Amino acid sequence: MTTGASSAGADAGTSAGLSNLLHEERRFPPSPEFAARAVAGPDLYERAAADRLGFWEEQARALRWERPWERVLDWQPPFAQWFVGGQLNVAVNCVDRHVEAGLGDRVAVHWEGEPGDTRTITYAQLKDDVCRATNALLELGVRKGDRVAIYLPMVPEAIVTMLACARLGAPHSVVFGGFSAEALRSRIDDAQAKLVVTSDGGYRRGKASALKPAVDEAVAQTPSVEHVLVVRRTGGEVAWTEGRDVWWDDVVPRQSAEHAAEAHDSEHPLYILYTSGTTGKPKGILHTSGGYLTQCAYTHRNVFDLQPETDVYWCTADIGWVTGHSYIVYGPLANGATQVVYEGTPDTPHKGRWWEIVQKYGVTILYTAPTAIRTCMKWGDDVPAQFDLSSLRVLGSVGEPINPEAWVWYRRTIGGDRTPVVDTWWQTETGAIMISPLPGVTATKPGSAQVALPGVVADVVDDTGASVPDGGGGYLVLREPWPSMLRTIWGDDQRYVDTYWSRFEAMYFAGDGAKKDEDGDLWLLGRVDDVMNVSGHRISTTEVESALVSHPKVAEAAVVGATDPTTGQGIVAFVILRGAAAEAAAEDAEAGEAVVQELRRHVAKEIGPIAKPRQVMVVAELPKTRSGKIMRRLLRDVAENRSLGDVTTLADPTVMNLIGQGLGSGSSAED
Repeated sequence: MTTGASSAGADAGTSAGLSNLLHEERRFPPSPEFAARAVAGPDLYERAAADRLGFWEEQARALRWERPWERVLDWQPPFAQWFVGGQLNVAVNCVDRHVEAGLGDRVAVHWEGEPGDTRTITYAQLKDDVCRATNALLELGVRKGDRVAIYLPMVPEAIVTMLACARLGAPHSVVFGGFSAEALRSRIDDAQAKLVVTSDGGYRRGKASALKPAVDEAVAQTPSVEHVLVVRRTGGEVAWTEGRDVWWDDVVPRQSAEHAAEAHDSEHPLYILYTSGTTGKPKGILHTSGGYLTQCAYTHRNVFDLQPETDVYWCTADIGWVTGHSYIVYGPLANGATQVVYEGTPDTPHKGRWWEIVQKYGVTILYTAPTAIRTCMKWGDDVPAQFDLSSLRVLGSVGEPINPEAWVWYRRTIGGDRTPVVDTWWQTETGAIMISPLPGVTATKPGSAQVALPGVVADVVDDTGASVPDGGGGYLVLREPWPSMLRTIWGDDQRYVDTYWSRFEAMYFAGDGAKKDEDGDLWLLGRVDDVMNVSGHRISTTEVESALVSHPKVAEAAVVGATDPTTGQGIVAFVILRGAAAEAAAEDAEAGEAVVQELRRHVAKEIGPIAKPRQVMVVAELPKTRSGKIMRRLLRDVAENRSLGDVTTLADPTVMNLIGQGLGSGSSAED
């Protein structure tokens, strides 16, 4: 990491653009061998630029349509319909057509349970399972248009249920299995779900974790629910309501493995997915069928350079998040991929579990989150070194901006310094990847998502909506509609307009800050809410975190802005130190204070004096949700000495106690 000029940007009174501070000069072009056999070449950009809508039609033709579309796009801003008049069945595209093409014996899913139990499911078996589940849903009274809530661990039945809903035309609402009964209730209620599919429990960190009690509590207050379908996973005892509750094993296996699938309109609702972390009424993001599946399949094929005959793909997300929807269920299966699905955590029963799975199944493509990458960095290089990772050929990152040092570690330690790393930007709302390198085309830059994919029109604008020049920062927007875009917020068109389309005229505002570097490549800076205004300079938390993590003593860092009477906001950093440095700081207050000052000077050197943290707090852990995202809201509460807000979505609520205990030493800073 090198720095450019230390000026931290324009005065806030004249520009609200984000300061463009850090500069990255490392480049990693694809090898000639990789480029020669890559799925996507430079011509993809040329075809999309020449005829954008024609390009998307070309991508849609990779799917099976029962009735062709009449118009590619009906755009009544901000409401879009794609492939108007076309009809298809999403489940048929993900399963049946591969079996009919003679690929029934191809493995669709290598499933690995956390305790070590496994299941191998071919496309032929998956087709039978989906048809049986579809017939079971019909027996339980579910019809086209009815909503089905899914509250399951990472078991094959979760994928089967999603595809059965898609086959039937019953929109599903998957709720992450770590959410509370109240979060589940509010989502069931908003969607007016008719059926809930759950399990007795799942396994997490070596223990059985119950799910059915949360469903019972939620459903007691949701009169729309007629039945609860329960998968038996852990064998734990569950409370039972006769007439409402039904065991999966009692109703699904006895169904016929034949089901004549109906074609649904391209704009038929496929699923509602509620964005996490919101307050008040849940925000149900609605995705429909034809355009969504088109872009999921296109991006999965090109961004990951998928060679379905030989690749073994693994996305480590949970199906409760959009990454699991688009890049475990719909994208990979539409492309006939063979994939790994894992139930548990990366450190159970040991910290090498992920790498053991890569070695066991010969995983070639790995897609995971920066938080997980940084956690593995913290555990040390010696853990992955115990396993053969030579099968890996493409690595992906998703969920938040990845700092350059984690990017380089990922490529070097996991990818053997030979694999392309695709840093992908997209959202629940966008449905599929929007900005990413193409691994056979792009000379990648650590930490940059780089360019919009062919067919996608992204830009960075200032407060007035004008494009910023190369080297400038501002707000990330999408200037043209795209096939996998959200269609609305379920039941609330006005909220959809107000939330996404009111900030800039005729542009979708993603809520993220971004910068363009001197080459015009895009760098994501996180939510604009995570931008600090320090003495009139707008500085991204992501850039300060990247500077901190580039220091060899730092394993992880999270940065927040706290109210400051002098500067408006002061930068407060929470850092986890690496092994020896952590031990020294814990044993000796002077050593802890010395490393604090060392880190403050390091940030000033990397970015400029304006970005020097007011405080650096050395902590043992950071507060993270079960999806791995850092809850900066709680860190702001700590930084400003406020009582903590809601901690129910934390993976480990006791982390906040650890942080509180650690603030007495090594945390203050000089002026």
